[in-house]
Amino acid sequence: MGPLNDLNVDSLAFRKAVLASERRRIYGVTAFLLAFAAGMAIRIILFRSHMSPWGIVFLLLVAGYEAWMLAAVKRALENGQDIPRGMWASNLLLEIVAPALGVAYFSSPLLGEYRAIGTPWVLAFFPLILLSVLRLDPRVSHLAGAVAAVGYLVAALVVGWRPSIHNLSQHSPAQTAVVFYALILLATGYLAALVSSEITKHVRAALHEAETTRQLKQVEHDLEIARSIQQSLLPRIRPTIDGMEISGWNLPADATGGDYFDWKRMRDGRLVVTLADVTGHGIGPALLASVCRAYARSSFDTHDDLVKALDHVNRFFGEDLSSGLFATFVAAVCSGGNGRVELLSAGHGPLFIYSSARDSFEELVAQAIPLGLLPELNSSEPVVLHMETGDMVVLATDGFFEWENEEGEQFGIARLTQAVRDARHLPSEQIIAELYSAVKTFANGTKQMDDLTAVVIKRVDGESSNTTHSSVGKTSPELQA
Repeated sequence: MGPLNDLNVDSLAFRKAVLASERRRIYGVTAFLLAFAAGMAIRIILFRSHMSPWGIVFLLLVAGYEAWMLAAVKRALENGQDIPRGMWASNLLLEIVAPALGVAYFSSPLLGEYRAIGTPWVLAFFPLILLSVLRLDPRVSHLAGAVAAVGYLVAALVVGWRPSIHNLSQHSPAQTAVVFYALILLATGYLAALVSSEITKHVRAALHEAETTRQLKQVEHDLEIARSIQQSLLPRIRPTIDGMEISGWNLPADATGGDYFDWKRMRDGRLVVTLADVTGHGIGPALLASVCRAYARSSFDTHDDLVKALDHVNRFFGEDLSSGLFATFVAAVCSGGNGRVELLSAGHGPLFIYSSARDSFEELVAQAIPLGLLPELNSSEPVVLHMETGDMVVLATDGFFEWENEEGEQFGIARLTQAVRDARHLPSEQIIAELYSAVKTFANGTKQMDDLTAVVIKRVDGESSNTTHSSVGKTSPELQA
């Protein structure tokens, strides 16, 4: 029986490990047979031992068979194949029976009644049984010990040993030693099986760990591809719109995230800025965020009315969601020149409106439920803002104000608005950078648990709104994290 066919082999890697171990075992067996033959030759030539020279020939023939078996194992390794059952069985039987044949036919007759216990052939059983450990199958070692014990008893019978249960106290040492040796061979097989079992466990554990590591690396590679694809969907260039400066930034908590921001020119020339937050973070929400983005772009291509566009997004996006999932979504339609902004939020809030004249923030609540909860959005009318120079609309996901420090305290809305207020004189990109720097300082090394996404819409004079069109999130070192 072979380990490849009888074990519950759970992976190609383990089958390869068995073959590689078998290759090493055959090297060991061959080396032992050649060393044994060399020892016999030295005893015959130098010490005029009465050992049969045919035993050397027999050992060389067995070594030749092992060389043939080794070639078969190497081919199996190279071709990714298994060794046939018959080859495993014949290999095991020949190796273990070889010392028994040596005892029966090649031991010195001069040993007399001690022929079965005094010949060096008896010692050859033990290294062969121990080398069976490398078969990585405890049953093989058990079988090797049993075959060795039975083979040795048969060989002892051939050379004249006769078992008897009569007059046990009168038995000679040679007669009692045969049974004792057979029991030792059987016990050696048992001990070899214990060692083989432990080695096999460690091999399986190592292969499992290697396979797990490989799969993790593959997952990391796939996630990195997904991350690059998701990041490529985010806008790279700040939009051009008279009188407004708009920037956005995103940093997922994992390789991918459920947040996104986007902007798109509508048919009537206005610019719609969107931000969404799908429940959860990771690859699943990232896929849903991409779907939401696609529906939003399609809807704003066909609808100039903000409420109808969000109804369209909600209806089709909801059909793709399983139970318990939803997305908060906010859209800001900006009109160039006059500072007019229409805001409509589906479950996303609060929305932060900064007034430069009053140097204060106003928080707006959502006008509709999140996307995907119900077939109908039932939204109220959008909030219409008329922004003056220095006024801002700040859209941010809850990853900012829910980030906790070491004491479990959240960053909070008050710190968020204060960070934006402190940076109000800076360009919109730098305002986001300062906000991120503030939350990182507050967190003081605690892990980011949720995705971060922010969009700042700032009213500026017409000249400054058209002077810079840099890549989003590229101008500030803080945003390279």
